[in-house]
Amino acid sequence: MPTAPTLTEQRDELVRLLQDPEFDGDVDELLQRADAVTAQIDQAQQRAARLRALQGAQLPAGDPQPQPGQRQHPGMGPDDRGTPDPVTAAEAFVRSAALTAFRERGCRGESGAVEFRAPVSGAVTTGTVPQQNTRVPGIIPNNPDLPLLVANLFDQQTSDGSTLEYLRDTSGPQSTWNKAAVVPEGDTKPMTGPFTFDTITTTLKTVAHWVPITRQAADDNGQLMGYINGRLSYGLDYKRDRETLVGNGTTEMQGVLTTPGIGAYQPGVGSTDVKLITVRKARTQAELAMYPPDAVVMNPIDWQDIQLDEDANGSFRVITSVLDAGAATRLWGLTVVTTVAMTQGTALLGGFRMGATLWERQGITILMTDSHADFFVKNTLVILAERRANLAVHTPQCFVKITFAAATS
Repeated sequence: MPTAPTLTEQRDELVRLLQDPEFDGDVDELLQRADAVTAQIDQAQQRAARLRALQGAQLPAGDPQPQPGQRQHPGMGPDDRGTPDPVTAAEAFVRSAALTAFRERGCRGESGAVEFRAPVSGAVTTGTVPQQNTRVPGIIPNNPDLPLLVANLFDQQTSDGSTLEYLRDTSGPQSTWNKAAVVPEGDTKPMTGPFTFDTITTTLKTVAHWVPITRQAADDNGQLMGYINGRLSYGLDYKRDRETLVGNGTTEMQGVLTTPGIGAYQPGVGSTDVKLITVRKARTQAELAMYPPDAVVMNPIDWQDIQLDEDANGSFRVITSVLDAGAATRLWGLTVVTTVAMTQGTALLGGFRMGATLWERQGITILMTDSHADFFVKNTLVILAERRANLAVHTPQCFVKITFAAATS
């Protein structure tokens, strides 16, 4: 008994008839058949798409049904803003195949320690432990909650190598940067400049540190992520902030404040300008240099002085919302970043995104092993975190170093 033609066979037959210029049958009937087959194919494609989506949405047996917008488990889905998983190095680490494999193998190998690599904005290396009962970690996290926003002010790019080479504008004051003019027909057009540049060749600098952790604590995903995010990643972020401000540019990353050619503003001798006024005048200096600033970085004590500054009537000169802690911190239209990485009495104002680029390779790398000192016999592991980065300050004129006047009694 002959079988009915498949959709594919029906489609191919209709295509052949529609393309045949000598077809002498009922064209209207042919078009109706083509519409019907097209509708059946669309329906089959939609059904297959729904099936794939349903299969991808299935949860492991016993898992609770997540509420709309709720993450199923740390490291197992997008965050509340829809950022694709994994959202942090710690989450990528605990869900990596490398960590799973090592837990299954019990951190045992021919050499006593086994290492694997998996991507976490770069690479992850891990050698860990078999399943154990949860135990209080060997050290209790005790980290200050400091703002770490300086690095976010810069343009950020990813490097494929370890050497960084870029051009730094050394033209100095931009009094001749723009010679554009209205030129009569036939006259010579003006040349803008001159500009001078230095070729800067440096390397990405490695920032790293490690902490000890018990095997039992390392076997608990929540505690492991707490160590990685709360201690290791946080410490790297703070050090990166400090380096981008005051790094010496040779054995350390390049800091903006140590880069030749940045501007400087300091109240004159005998000036009574308070810090609030000093920042405003420094902004004017940056604008006159034709590089409009977008942010200012200062020590928390200096920002406190500005916020608590009072006029002769006892009223605060800076109006801030003391109730809304989440409100954006701004001064004279500039984003304010406070950090103890900045020395008290000094501030940095500038067009951060225009003036410098933060280059980073691989993001944060996490390594874990018991191959250190006598840690193996003490049931203790080492978690090490590191990153490679450097700052290219290609337009120093975008920045102004502010030195506040000494307080007078």
